[in-house]
Formats: sequence, structure tokens, C-alpha cells
Amino acid sequence: MPKNDFGQQLAETVLRYRLSVLIGTLFIAVLAASGGRFLGMSTSYRVFFSKENPQLKAFEEMEKRFSKTDNVLIAIAPKSGNVFNRETLAVVEKLTWAGWKLPYSSRVDSITNFQYTRADKDDLIVEDMVQNPMGLLDADLERIKKTVLSEPLLINRLISPKSDVTAVNITFQQPGKTETEVPEIARAVRALANDLRQKHPEFDVYLSGIIMLNNSFGEVSQQDVRTLIPLMFLVMVLVMWFTLRSIPGTLTTVFIIIMSVATGMGIAGWVGILITPPSSSATTIIMTLAIADSIHLLVSMLHQMREGKNKREAIIESMRINLQPVFLTSITTIIGFLCMNFSDAPPFNDLGNIVATGVIAAFFYSILFLPAFMSFLPMRVKVFTGRKKEFMVRFGDFVVNNRRLLFRGMTVFILVLFAGITKIELYDIFTEYFDERYAFRRDTDFVRANLTGLDMIEYSVGAGEESGISSPEYLEKLEEFTRWFRAQPEIRHVTSFTDIMKRLNKNMHGDNPAYYKVPEDKELAAQYLLLYEMSLPFGMDLNNRIDVAKSATRFTLTLKKTSSKQIREIAERGEKWLKKNSPPYMVSFGVGPTVMFSYISMRNIVSMLGGTSLALVLISGIMIFALRSFKIGIISLIPNLAPAGMAFGLWGLLVGQVGLALSIVSAMSLGIVVDDTVHFLSKYIRARREHGMDAAQAVRYSFYTVGKALWTTSIILVVGFSFLSFSGFKLNSDMGLLTAIAITFALLADFLFLPPLLMKIEKNRE
Repeated sequence: MPKNDFGQQLAETVLRYRLSVLIGTLFIAVLAASGGRFLGMSTSYRVFFSKENPQLKAFEEMEKRFSKTDNVLIAIAPKSGNVFNRETLAVVEKLTWAGWKLPYSSRVDSITNFQYTRADKDDLIVEDMVQNPMGLLDADLERIKKTVLSEPLLINRLISPKSDVTAVNITFQQPGKTETEVPEIARAVRALANDLRQKHPEFDVYLSGIIMLNNSFGEVSQQDVRTLIPLMFLVMVLVMWFTLRSIPGTLTTVFIIIMSVATGMGIAGWVGILITPPSSSATTIIMTLAIADSIHLLVSMLHQMREGKNKREAIIESMRINLQPVFLTSITTIIGFLCMNFSDAPPFNDLGNIVATGVIAAFFYSILFLPAFMSFLPMRVKVFTGRKKEFMVRFGDFVVNNRRLLFRGMTVFILVLFAGITKIELYDIFTEYFDERYAFRRDTDFVRANLTGLDMIEYSVGAGEESGISSPEYLEKLEEFTRWFRAQPEIRHVTSFTDIMKRLNKNMHGDNPAYYKVPEDKELAAQYLLLYEMSLPFGMDLNNRIDVAKSATRFTLTLKKTSSKQIREIAERGEKWLKKNSPPYMVSFGVGPTVMFSYISMRNIVSMLGGTSLALVLISGIMIFALRSFKIGIISLIPNLAPAGMAFGLWGLLVGQVGLALSIVSAMSLGIVVDDTVHFLSKYIRARREHGMDAAQAVRYSFYTVGKALWTTSIILVVGFSFLSFSGFKLNSDMGLLTAIAITFALLADFLFLPPLLMKIEKNRE
């Protein structure tokens, strides 16, 4: 046996104290796993934004100035295709009253309780648009229909232009004390909708809004945990058994998977991390990565036993030749995931930290628990007689014999795929993070196509002074802003304070249509507003549209289906218009969840470029130091960087759109794809230094000793990350699929490009 190194010493020590090692590692795993009881689940879209996020801070400032708008939109589509009949209006009225009784409800808006204003001589009458719907005459129905369809505050918001869909919008003010508030509201709303469907099958009911969006974040996490993880675990066990053909080896790996996942998630509970859809995929990723170390150790051990060594000798030799590469692959993987802390989205920070913790645990369990546990298990391995070459030996011969053709072919292949990166564009629609299996997505798609949208941009338009919103100059400029935005092609609806003031001005002039314009006198405008506010019922005030000091108004845009790039352009377009056409005190930038999500993708890509660069520098330094060869360390960069570029290039050619999730794949995959390169190069260098082989012989040796393990771990990694592609949450599914593609390309690069590259460079030296 070669010189006694640290791997051999560690293996001998572990085997000498194997019972103590088993008990100690199990105790640590149980202690760490006990933190799982503290794991909580977040049900808010706001977890995707750090406290320092400028768009989030601007949005929260608006909410403080006016009020929160967390809502549920209950859309009703009568199968008759006509909202304006007695039965439908009666149902809308009943649903409106029921909305006030929902938990944390603070406001309910519908076409029936819309505060309709009219003049009665010198008096302003403010009343519900619809009263006693079952007693309405046909003439009343026509009058109501005409009024509703001509009201800017209602059309394309609570009533469709075709009058075939209407909605009840319920606003909630949550205390924010527990994470159960959103699920509580969602359950109550669904119960209300189901009751409506049962009693009135002639209506189709759809649920959308921010509350339902938030609730879907929690539901998608639970759904993935219930379905993907058990199925993936079963498939991985079958793959391990098929490749190892060893029940003891498979059983040991299963224990390490469970212990690693329990440790990673348990420590997350101890430090108070909340589970979100992205971080919920940590379980799947840890399961996948935890297998790799065990597979390398077990494949090497079985290989040694086939060559005639007894189990103890095989365990020691496997540890001797694998400890360094297993340590290096663990370190590089940890670096890749820790660099996810550069992400501007905290859930991806959490994902990186949880997985890094699980990978650390998997490494220690693999080098401590695995040899100790395997030493107790009976093993029967057929000794290799040498009558037939293994597949990897034949494959190594093929690569060596065709190295020039493979080098040229792979170079062209890599460059062609890299060219596909130019086809990529940023594209994110946050309501489409959920696929069609979720009711929220289906309902929101219907509402967007037939009534209104969930994508909004809001401006806090200041008036420059207290009570300044009654100024004719302010109102006229705000009306110009309103007309300009209503002419923009991407806009579905505009909610502007001037619509209220124009209606009041018309009312106070005997409902003369000629006065449907902003008041020309500040004192009169202030009186109209005061009179109107005093006439409004409880819960229907204007606090959601004007601030307490009456020094600013809330200006809201509802968008048609638009991409993240378009949303940013619209928000910036509005700010530019205000800067060019209005006084400085009116200038504002568009805010809202839609704007926040549109910027997070771009910000995330920029920040992750820094994270990936740091990961590359650290990993390169580690490779050069550990392999004790500057040249080999630099060479290793090519097969390490190429897979991510090839994967993004293929994505650009086939899909063309990259969103929030894919911005983290480069750093994450870099840490993973290095594993194959490290193991191949470590065996290559060992063959050169310990056995004095030339480059071609060393390549054959690498394929013979580690080829099967690389093939096996790559299959398992691809299967594991591919399972994420079945998630109903787009961030997880895209991330899993692109990472699986990158790992596949990494195996191709390490098998078909790295060996010819090594032989080409080493030939000159020899």
C-alpha cells in the first residue's frame, strides 16, 4: 500500500472506534434534527425582498401614507353572460355583505355598494349604486347598467366592458402577528366561494388577489414536500441499488441522506429560517448532493474488494484515495451555495445556507458514519477475474484513441451552445410563478383575460402642501397625467382622484355633463370633497386614495399582461412624464409588488455575477492548491465554466427567457459541476505521480477507477434536480431543469473534452 496519509489514518481511527463513531454521529444528527420543530412557513410575497430593497422600501412608505391593499378579488361570471339582472345583482349584494364578515376585512367594494352620487337641488346625495335588487324595474336596471359602464372607477376594475363578469374586492388589514392569518383568510374566502357555487350553480366563481397569491406560496411549498420528496427519494434508492448492486451500500447511503437532510433542515429551524417555496427545495437538493460522497467511497470500496482486498482493507484504501477529492468537492459545492448569499432575494440566501449546511453534514457523515457502519454490515463481492473489460475501461480506450476528433468536436459544440446566450432576455411575470395546476393561477388568468389584472403600478402624487389636493392647478395636472396614461397601450385601468372630483363637480352643478371636469376653484373643491367624505358610510372612506393631510393622492395603474422589462419601462415612463410636465413636488416613481418583482430579476443577476465571480476565484484557488499544479488548476476552469454557459446557451436557443430563479444557477451549478472535474483530475494526478504513467495511461486509469462513480453520481444528480422540474412553482422547476442540464453538460465535458485537453497539453511536456 502507498504511503500512510491522512485518509488512511482517519479510516483506521474510525474503524478502531467504530461503535463510538456511530453513536456520536447519530447523536449529532438527532440533536440537529430536533430544531425542525421550530421551522415556520412564510406566506407572503414580501419574503422575496430584503429590508434594504429600494422598491420594497418605497412601497412600504406608500402603504404608511395611505393604507395597505392586501386583497381578495372574487370574480363572478353568470352563465347567462349578463350581470345586470335582478338575480345576479342580488347575489353580488349578498356577497358584498358577507365580505365584511371575513377575518380581518376592512373594506369591501362592488358595483352594488359603489357610492353613487347625484344632486337633489342644493344637496349631494351619496348612496349605494344598487338597493333592493329584486325589486328593481327594467328601467332601473338599464339606468344602473348605463351608470356603471360609464364610471371610470368601475369599468375594467369591478365590471367588464361586456358586462359579463363582475367582482367583489375585499381589502384586509392583517395584524401581522402570526403566519396563520393568510391561510385563515384564504380558508374563509374559499368556504364563501364554495357556498356560492353550491347555492348558485348558474355562476362561475374565481378567486384572485394578493391574499390568494400569498397563500399559494405556502401551498406550493407544502405540495412539493408531500409529493416530490417522497417520490424522488424512492427513485434515488432504486437508482443507487441498480448502480451499486449492494443492499448494505444502499442502506448506508439512505441513512446518510436522512441524517444530512435532518441536519440541514434542523439547523435551519434552530436559527429561525422560515420555509418559502425556493428554500423548500433545499430538502430535494441536499438529498441529491448527499449521495455523491457516499457513492464515490462505496464504488471505490467495492472496486478494491473485487480486486481481492478484504472489507477492512477496502474501506481504508477507499478513504485514502477519496478523502481529498471528496473534501474538495464538498468545499467547492459549499462555496457555490454560500455565494447565493449575494442574491437580492432572501429565500435564495436561505436556500444556499440550508444546502451548504446539509453538504457539510453529508461530508462528515460520509467519512465517519459510512466506514463505521459498513464495517458492521456483511458484504459479499465477487472478485474480478479480468476475463472481461469493464465498460469504463473500454470507454477510456475510446476517448484516448479518438482524442483529436473529440477535442475538435467538443470545442465546436461548446462554442455553438455558448452563442445561444445572446438569445436570452429577462422575462418575469410573478403571477405565472405558479403553473396551471393551482387554482390561483387558473383564476387569475381568467380575471386578467376578462376583467382586470393583478399587475399594478402605483404613484404617490404629492400636492406640495397640506390640503393641496384641492388646488385646481394640482387637479388639472393630475388629470393630464391620467389622460396620458389611459392612452398608453399597456394600461388596462387607471384609478385617479380626479375621477371623483370631476363627478362631484358635475353633481354640484345640477348633474350638468358640461361640468364633468375638475373644479376651477380651490375652496369649492375642498367643500365638495368635505361634503362627500362626510356622506360616506363606515369603511368606504377615501383613506386608501388620499393621505390624512390631504397633501397627496394615490394614483393606480392596472396593467395588461406585461413582462418585467415592460413594467420597468412603464414605471420609468410615468416618472419621466411627471418630471417633464409637472412641478417637482408631484414627481414620483411607480411602486408596488409588480414593480418590485420586475426589478428583483435584474438586480439578482447583477448581484449574482459578483457571487459567481467570487466562487470562481475561490474554487480556482482551491483547485490549484489542492492539486499542487497551477497548470492543471487553470485547465480545470474550462470544464468547470463551460457547463453553465452551455446550459444557458441551450436555454436561450430553446426557451429564450430567463427569470428570477435562473439568475442563481450559475453560482450554484459551478459548485456542483466541479465535483466531476475534481475526482477525475485527482485520479489523473495520482496516476501520474504515484504510478509514473504517461498522459494517455493516466486518462485510462481515471476512467477505470472513478469513471463509474462519476457516471453514477451524475445520473443521480440529474434525476434529483430533474424532479424539481415537476414542481408547480416556476422558480423551482426552472432552476431544477437548468441545473440538471448543466450537470449533464459537465459530465460530457469531463468525459469527452477534459481528457483530450489533458493529453494535448501534457503531450508537449512529455
